[in-house]
Amino acid sequence: MRRILVCEDEDSIREFVVLNLKRSGYDVVDVNCGEDAIDAFERADGNFDIALLDIMMPGIDGIQVCKKLREKSETMGIIMLSAKSQEMDKVSSLMIGADDYITKPFSISELIARVDAVCRRVTMTHSKPEASTTIVSGPFTLNLKSRTVFKGDEQIDLTQVEYQIMEYFFKNQNTALDRTSILNHIWGDSYYGDDKIVDVNIRRIRLKIEKEPSNPEYILTIWGYGYKWSAPGNN
Repeated sequence: MRRILVCEDEDSIREFVVLNLKRSGYDVVDVNCGEDAIDAFERADGNFDIALLDIMMPGIDGIQVCKKLREKSETMGIIMLSAKSQEMDKVSSLMIGADDYITKPFSISELIARVDAVCRRVTMTHSKPEASTTIVSGPFTLNLKSRTVFKGDEQIDLTQVEYQIMEYFFKNQNTALDRTSILNHIWGDSYYGDDKIVDVNIRRIRLKIEKEPSNPEYILTIWGYGYKWSAPGNN
């Protein structure tokens, strides 16, 4: 049974979320503040598949909780709950490692669909690797077995979403991929959000792999369309 940590300070919303997640077959631990979320994670030795975090909370807010949990686990799924007015907070949470965000008010069908999608990605992290275990592209080596990416001898620290984007690029080198294609491949074709989440994750990856993120060498922007992976020796 998949285990979810829910952190929401509004009792009515938290109870609504917890009730419906349990009805959908999830094991849920719920808390009402950021401090308790971090404590619950540590007491469980990180044994959660997903954390569902409200952005605006007194004390330690959801963004700081996201940052701390991501430092402790690169594979756990993290979904942020935000109000429509918190556009910059959404981007900030994605930049520090959240996998997705849901805007309040949301329907229960949207919530469950987003949670299910992130759970599928978590499952893929532990799935059986393909016969060929490595893909080499320029100075990069992607290992399908360990789900790691190296640039030369240096391992690049990636979240599960970033790794999957890199894997998608490596399997489609020198191919222009539109945002919708990337979105559907990583987040699923039933994703409720917009393709801005693709751009934010690309920005994060560039910061990790490019010498000059503002003038990228590997992840090229195809204006008005999407992105293309290009590395020396792959043309």
